[in-house]
Amino acid sequence: MMDSADGKVIATVPIGGGVDANAFDSVTRLVFSSNGDGTVTIVREETPDQLTVVQTLATERGSRTMALDPRTHQIYLAAAKFESQPATASAGPRQRPPMVPGSFRILVYGR
Repeated sequence: MMDSADGKVIATVPIGGGVDANAFDSVTRLVFSSNGDGTVTIVREETPDQLTVVQTLATERGSRTMALDPRTHQIYLAAAKFESQPATASAGPRQRPPMVPGSFRILVYGR
């Protein structure tokens, strides 16, 4: 957690790998970190300078793009199946393999 006024780090907690998005629900005081490793780390803001991990939610590998609906307190993650990476893939920039047609979906999580 960082102070947005001065950039000072206030608190840290362990999260999953390949984080893409973070969201804060000011009503529930929950913080969400969507991670490319197939998890969402859910953290509670106990005080303005203390965080506690309350759950590591298993989602799907690669589903890291996330949105939070502040009205319903639900999170939404984009997910899809991907073809296998060819063994002959170049050592150049990492690229996702092609998406399996018709496999895109939105994962919805709530209390």
